[in-house]
Amino acid sequence: MQNYDMFYDASQNIHKNANDLRKRTTNAEKLLWEKLRNRQLNGLKFRRQHPVSIFIADFYCHEQKLIIELDGEIHNTIENQEYDKNRTKEIEKYGIKVIRFKNEEIENNMSDVLKIIVENLT
Repeated sequence: MQNYDMFYDASQNIHKNANDLRKRTTNAEKLLWEKLRNRQLNGLKFRRQHPVSIFIADFYCHEQKLIIELDGEIHNTIENQEYDKNRTKEIEKYGIKVIRFKNEEIENNMSDVLKIIVENLT
């Protein structure tokens, strides 16, 4: 596999969509971002709504090749669960690990979420 930059050849359109998503942050994203921004977690740089190939990751740490996805209720449908599973497989082809949390976990149990994130760092 070729050596990709941190965007994995994402198109200009994907970059534009990511920028638009940054303007429409969910409550759970805001809460987690407050814990990840400015290298607060283990000194690592996280980016929000970050383009990765044809996808946009909720949060991405390039140093660790780790994506954090937050799932709202829409992710409970069979169709979206199947899409998420296939999306994860595609992203993992780049050597990136994907971990997922439900919005409720972020809102109700942030300390455990942060602990799980740290456990997934290499």
